[in-house]
Amino acid sequence: MGKAIHAGPLPGDGEPSTALPDGLELVIEPRARDLDGLAVVRVLPSRRRKMVGPFIFLDHLGPTVLRPPLAIDVRPHPHIGLATVTYLFEGELLHRDSLGSAQAIRPGAINWMTAGRGIVHSERTPAELRASAPRLHGLQFWVALPRALEEAEPSFRHHPADSLPVLHEARAEIRLVVGEAYGVRAPVETSSPLFLADVLLPDGAVLPLPSSQLERGAYLVEGGLQTGAGRVEAGRLAVIGPGRSPRLVASGSTRVALLGGEPLGELRHAWWNFVSSSRERIEQAKVDWARGRFPKVPGDDIEWAPLPTRARGRGARDRE
Repeated sequence: MGKAIHAGPLPGDGEPSTALPDGLELVIEPRARDLDGLAVVRVLPSRRRKMVGPFIFLDHLGPTVLRPPLAIDVRPHPHIGLATVTYLFEGELLHRDSLGSAQAIRPGAINWMTAGRGIVHSERTPAELRASAPRLHGLQFWVALPRALEEAEPSFRHHPADSLPVLHEARAEIRLVVGEAYGVRAPVETSSPLFLADVLLPDGAVLPLPSSQLERGAYLVEGGLQTGAGRVEAGRLAVIGPGRSPRLVASGSTRVALLGGEPLGELRHAWWNFVSSSRERIEQAKVDWARGRFPKVPGDDIEWAPLPTRARGRGARDRE
C-alpha cells in the first residue's frame, strides 16, 4: 500500500492579493503544500474568505506523477452537513462509501456525494494503476447544505463525462459540471441554487460570467486572466461579488473553474471533515466517530482516519 496522502482538510491559509485587478472583490492567493509528494493547494476556506455561494472548501490536487510507492490513499473518514465533488482533469481514483458505492472517478465525470446526517468514504489510487506511475490532477469541492437538509439521508450519484452539457459561447468552451448556468442545467441534483463549470479559453478570449446576481469565483487552473490594468495568475481565486461584471480576458491558453451560487445566509461551522450550522452537532459527530458509531465502508474497512487531537478547520461565515 502507498503512503497516506490526504485524509481530510487542512486549515485554510490563503492570503488576498495586495493589488486588486479592476472589477474584482478579492483575489485569493493560496499557499501550496506538499503532502508526501503530492502538491495540494488549499483555496477555500481562506483567512479573508470562507465561502463563495454555498462552496465552503476547494483543494487543487497536482498535477503530479504518482511514482511508486507514492499513491493516493485517503482512508475512510466521515462527513456531515455537506456534499462533496471530486473533479479530475487527469488520472483516476476509486471512491467507496458506507452506502456500498464503489465507483471509479475519471476525468470529466461527476461523483456527487451528499453526506447529510452522516457518511463515510475513501478515495484511493486503483490497485491496477499503482505500478504504472499515473498522473493525477484535479479539484475537490465541498458544498454546505441548507439547514433544512443538513440531516438528510446520505446519497451518492455518478454522472459520466458525456452526460454533462457542453456549450460554446464566443470562443469559450464551457462544460457545466454541476447546477444551472448559461441557460442549461447539469444532470446532478443539487441542494441549493449553485453552479460549477470547467471553462477552456484560447488566448484573448473573454470569460463568460453567469448571472451577476450571484456570488461567483473564478479559480485559475492554468493560464491567466487580464482585467483592466490587473492580472489574475494561475493558482488564484478571483471572487466576483453580486452586481459586478468585470471583463476577464484570457492571457494564453487558460482553464478556469467557475463556481458560485446563492449564499446560504447562515453561519456555518467547519471542523475537520464536518460542516454544520450547529456547533453542538459537530461535537456530537466527533464523539460518534471516536466511538465507532458511523457506518463502515464495505470493501475498505480495515483502516480509517483517526479523529484529530486538535481542530484542523475553522468556522466559516458568509453574508446574506
